[in-house]
Amino acid sequence: MKIAVTSRGTSLDSEIDERFGRARYFIIYDTETEASQAVDNEQNLNSPQGAGVQAAEKIAKLGAESLITGHCGPKAFRALSAAGIKVYNTDADTVKEAIDLYLAGKLSQANDADVEGHW
Repeated sequence: MKIAVTSRGTSLDSEIDERFGRARYFIIYDTETEASQAVDNEQNLNSPQGAGVQAAEKIAKLGAESLITGHCGPKAFRALSAAGIKVYNTDADTVKEAIDLYLAGKLSQANDADVEGHW
């Protein structure tokens, strides 16, 4: 299974990016192979609108089944849910820490957005 994690850098040791749609990178982690890849999200960093929906489409195309992020707005949450992607919010410091919490079953699945749009 593939997990997308919002990140400020390109490695598992990078800090979590609290934003979903405007995250600098997504780390795509494969739980079966333990391989990871960084995916640039630069086109959405300064987008005036639609960043969350576009980011949701991007991680869906990458095959992610779950997303770990600091916060997720309403439009992005709806787009992720429509794509069958489960959302988990975390206050972990690093991507690796967030993945470890997820794998240990210590993150709860979000039932709705936790911030307003354009956060």
